[in-house]
Amino acid sequence: MFLSEKAKGISPSPTLAVDAKAKQMKSEGYDVIGFGAGEPDFDTPDFIKNSAIKAINEGFTKYTPVGGIPELKKAIVNTLNEELGLTYKPNEIIVSNGAKQCLYNALYCLINPGDEVLIPHPYWVSYPELVKLCGGTPVFVPTYEEDDFKMKKETIEPLITSKTKVIIVNSPNNPTGSVYSKEELEGIAELANKYNLFIISDEIYDKLIYDGEQHVSIATLGKEIFEKTLIVNGVSKAYSMTGWRIGYAAGPEELVKAMTDFQSHTTSNPNSIAQRAALEALSNPDRKKAIASMVEEFSKRRDYMVERINSIAGLSCRKPKGAFYVMMNITKTFGKKIKGVEIKNSTDFAQSLLENYMVAVVPGVAFGTENYVRLSYATSLTNIEKGLDRIEKFIKDLV
Repeated sequence: MFLSEKAKGISPSPTLAVDAKAKQMKSEGYDVIGFGAGEPDFDTPDFIKNSAIKAINEGFTKYTPVGGIPELKKAIVNTLNEELGLTYKPNEIIVSNGAKQCLYNALYCLINPGDEVLIPHPYWVSYPELVKLCGGTPVFVPTYEEDDFKMKKETIEPLITSKTKVIIVNSPNNPTGSVYSKEELEGIAELANKYNLFIISDEIYDKLIYDGEQHVSIATLGKEIFEKTLIVNGVSKAYSMTGWRIGYAAGPEELVKAMTDFQSHTTSNPNSIAQRAALEALSNPDRKKAIASMVEEFSKRRDYMVERINSIAGLSCRKPKGAFYVMMNITKTFGKKIKGVEIKNSTDFAQSLLENYMVAVVPGVAFGTENYVRLSYATSLTNIEKGLDRIEKFIKDLV
């Protein structure tokens, strides 16, 4: 097979690989507890599903405008104004096949070969791969557990070079669950303005925030940074619509036009029926109640998971403020053995846990760090209790 160098350089998504392995074992009859999922376990609300059924029955099954139907763009404009106080025009909005396509479209339209993109580390698995696919170079900004895994101005600035083009901001963050404050974002905005850098602000988890924390978008911090920012969001996480594949982005008209032109030659319009469902998700009066119910349940699960992990000798974690992930510190298990196999890194930990105790977690190497594994609490409290029982036994059995 004559594969291109680009194709050879693509790494598969480790998070999806873990989830697939766990599902395969389940299909073979194994009682696997999966903590790898990056999607809510709640069903899509009925009012959203009913709108999709109505769209089908009305024959809304043809091509739409490439960048999204006007009604959905208007709903996105209204949402961004209502929730963030930002004013956009419909031609500053693009609707794509998930937020991931928005990110790819944006990076493709922003990056020239050799341009550098600053990415917080640990990072969502697709950020560096998307940058590389677009001919850019990912540059990782270190973050530290004691700082809640958040980029700081003083750690970013030394990494800025003449080739730096974009900073990716992800708040609430995957995989760490960290939520940036206004003051922290102001420091990043100051650097972007000083060095004329563009910001891609991934806000897909913006509704999943706990303990009274507030979501702040970097785009709200003044006219100058607003003009340098593309907000990326979607309906996947907040409305439990991962499979519907509707994401959207809002930003400078010139960039959005380029992204739309690019999309016209790759995928064309996003799914027509899913667009109507997304319109309902963003405009139905019951949407806030549905989100609040999900957040309340996630908060209970998070509290239990964090308390339980920190009660197990040899494991620890910080309490995340957003999303539905916990980064569990596993460094105290390194050098120990289970059934003769030494735990040297996060992959060893995850494989041994899955094979011997039927619990699936995502190894930290997927996010660029070996000292952690990621657990998702987007599963039932019953599963969380059972899974953590098994993890505790795994830790106790290490020698």
